[in-house]
Amino acid sequence: MNESTSTANGFPALYPLWQWLVFVPIACLATVIGAILAVPLAVLISPRLANLYVAANWARVLTRCAPVRVDIDGMENIVPGQSYVVVANHQSQFDIPVIYGHCGLDLRWVMKAELRKIPFVAAGCRAIGHIFVNRADPDQARAAINQAVSRLPQGTGILFFPEGTRSRSGQLLQFKKGAFRVAIDQKMPVLPISVTGTREVMPADSIRIRPGTVRLTIHPPIATDSLSVNQLSELSRRTQAVIASSLSPASA
Repeated sequence: MNESTSTANGFPALYPLWQWLVFVPIACLATVIGAILAVPLAVLISPRLANLYVAANWARVLTRCAPVRVDIDGMENIVPGQSYVVVANHQSQFDIPVIYGHCGLDLRWVMKAELRKIPFVAAGCRAIGHIFVNRADPDQARAAINQAVSRLPQGTGILFFPEGTRSRSGQLLQFKKGAFRVAIDQKMPVLPISVTGTREVMPADSIRIRPGTVRLTIHPPIATDSLSVNQLSELSRRTQAVIASSLSPASA
């Protein structure tokens, strides 16, 4: 039994006190400090440094304070210096700190425009180069993504949750095609990542957090340099099948 599981089983009644008296204050403080450090570092020196040394550490603080253990398979599938379109399943808000803090990649997220309103988070995300899109306006979203991708330095990836929203049932939802259009247009390989365990840590539409173990499975990348836009659906289905292969039968 790991430490996180023993915490959950040993103190089920007391854990909400930990969440609200310890985890939430630490998370808020880490967010404020992270933004204060990330903005000048990104503007004056490098968004990559701000991302890897400030923002990724912010994500790891959140997982460790929950506490959530993150097990990773497939790190050997990442080629250093290669840019990827990273595609992952989405079951929880906790997917973001888990992937962002533990996959080792310099990532930019595609996030909904409403997050621009969150103090400190928005400032840090803008400085680093994360991409805000209006999901109600596909043309704006496509233009914002293409503009951002054209400015990405070599070795920087872009993270998509192609289901478009968190799965409330835990089952993998149908993938939208935007991530795969970017991959084909930019000739960037798709890097599928399967995330399991985050739904138990923080269910969709809930602010409850519980300790647990999460697993990231990083699959071999899928090349796109020989693909055309006519093969969007094929690429989407192939990626979805790869991600589903590491999920439980009930979730796939």
